[in-house]
Amino acid sequence: MQLSDLRIFLAVASSGSLSAAARQLDVGPMQVSRRIAALEEDLGVRLFHRTTRSVSLTAEGEAFLPYANTMTEAEESARGELTPSPAKVSGVLRMTAPSVLGQSIVLPMLPDLLERHPELRIDLDLSDRVLDIVGQGLDLALRVAPLGDSELVARRIARNPRLICAAPGYLTRHGHPSTVAELDSHHCIGLQAVPRWPLVVDGALQRKRVNGRVNTSSVDAVRTAAVQGLGLAMLTYWDVFRQLADGSLVQVELRDASMEDLSVWAITPTRRYIPTRVKAFLDALEAELARLG
Repeated sequence: MQLSDLRIFLAVASSGSLSAAARQLDVGPMQVSRRIAALEEDLGVRLFHRTTRSVSLTAEGEAFLPYANTMTEAEESARGELTPSPAKVSGVLRMTAPSVLGQSIVLPMLPDLLERHPELRIDLDLSDRVLDIVGQGLDLALRVAPLGDSELVARRIARNPRLICAAPGYLTRHGHPSTVAELDSHHCIGLQAVPRWPLVVDGALQRKRVNGRVNTSSVDAVRTAAVQGLGLAMLTYWDVFRQLADGSLVQVELRDASMEDLSVWAITPTRRYIPTRVKAFLDALEAELARLG
């Protein structure tokens, strides 16, 4: 049973004429007649009484009419829900983001985004773990680490370089390190996912082992410990841009090394059929990062 045949059936039933239905659907009368015959053969019943001048529903046709209406209406509703429309942003955006990036950037931008798109809902997982977005049915993941070998699609949203920073009070007490070697005499707050600090020395990436009194699994905890003056921290720009702006953290630059240049990446399962809600969110995110940067 084809939905196109159901639409022809409904057109004939409403107009009472094969030729009128053909004009309504912009097809030939013979095509209408053939498709009605095919539908009757498929169902095993006669749907219309036919005369040379008109057609009318049989008892079986009358019984089938509400089912045909229901099936065609369900198809139209499904298409309206699933087919991207530039004017409509709706549905549930299921996404994940690193905890600090989510708290610093994503959550503050949601009120304006949801006000502009009242039919949109957000299901946001804030986690520093790399989640399987296909296995968990997510539309989008924001990441700051480069994407390894994968069938996923990565789109660069903004630069997000690593940097070393510390509270002004810590630097007053312990001094400003200016070389890689001087890091050995400082308390460096450890992030368990990055046990060695990546530094670019003479154009080559080196991983420097550092020591400190605080080691944690949370980027947010590293930032908090740094603000509290517990040591130097290596984080990314968008982790600490607000603290750099308000002076609670100060960037520390080394003469003989630079930092790894990372980016914020948007990861989607495929580049085809990207939902409108994903496109609307990413447009808003890019605009927000451009404004804040």
